[in-house]
Amino acid sequence: MKLSILDQSPISSNQTAKEALNESMKLAQAGEKLGYSRYWIAEHHDLPGLACSAPEVLLSYIGANTNRIRIGSGAVLLPYYKPYKVAEVYNTLATLFSNRIDIGIGRAPGGSAEASNALSDNFLQQVWNMPDTVNDLLHFLDDNFPEDHKYAKVTASPLPEISPEPWILGTSKKSALFAAEKGLPYAFGKFMSDKDGTSIIQEYINSFTPRKLGQHPKMILTVSAICAETNELAEEIALSSLIWSLQKEKGEGHIGIPSIQEAKQYELDQTEKTTLYKIKQNMIIGNPQVVKQKLCELQAQYNANEIMIVTITYSPKDRIRSYQLIAEEILKNKYGTN
Repeated sequence: MKLSILDQSPISSNQTAKEALNESMKLAQAGEKLGYSRYWIAEHHDLPGLACSAPEVLLSYIGANTNRIRIGSGAVLLPYYKPYKVAEVYNTLATLFSNRIDIGIGRAPGGSAEASNALSDNFLQQVWNMPDTVNDLLHFLDDNFPEDHKYAKVTASPLPEISPEPWILGTSKKSALFAAEKGLPYAFGKFMSDKDGTSIIQEYINSFTPRKLGQHPKMILTVSAICAETNELAEEIALSSLIWSLQKEKGEGHIGIPSIQEAKQYELDQTEKTTLYKIKQNMIIGNPQVVKQKLCELQAQYNANEIMIVTITYSPKDRIRSYQLIAEEILKNKYGTN
């Protein structure tokens, strides 16, 4: 089983944004040592408690401080941007960090309506234009526009020896079919979906049309997981993330992820207890053996080539420790080994 990391660069209540971004770099370094296949950073805008609004900037920092692990966006929110500029940015990264760059493509707003308006005057229109925008992005990456195309004489310089690998990210049948139609790998965000993901993935596999010779369906399943030495400790560590989720829904999450002690002291009404229970049903929380069993079950259920894990904890040490325990159990890699 391949394992990868999705990082949202969360800010804890005792951290600055700079400290959170540095912890993201440390997480990527740890993931590389532990044998994780790739590290993706998410794009969010004006969301309190999340530090990364510009993945392309953080990726240059992380690429310079790692050597082998694939790095990429999870995702570039393409409706905000011209595909030519996206191709230039990620071609530059692919030139600097050869054969290591992924472009995860998404169309979510990644923030409030006000933030969307600040970023783009026509976000919704660009969401509708996604098929054409993705086509243009792929042509720029491949440097192969038809001769009669308006961009035929435009090159997204620099052209790397190995182009970035584009992915479609989503949580719906529509995004899966779009990825299949374009012949692109697909990352399904199970951690943020309550849909029947197995049927969505099967639709992707059945409908896949290769974009290039020899291509086959390739997909990543993204899940939320927190691992610790014991089930009890994992539950305790996970409480910070769970309470933060509730706080964000109520508009109270601006101070960042609460400490475990703060989370324990948070008073829950019956509605919030029910909400908390539902959130936990879409998470994997437990000791290494429990987490391994559930990940293996999901891999078989979804026919996933790779599982990407997002872990949010108050303590950066607990976060790295969670990834470490999972790697030691599944990848059989000890921390610090090559």
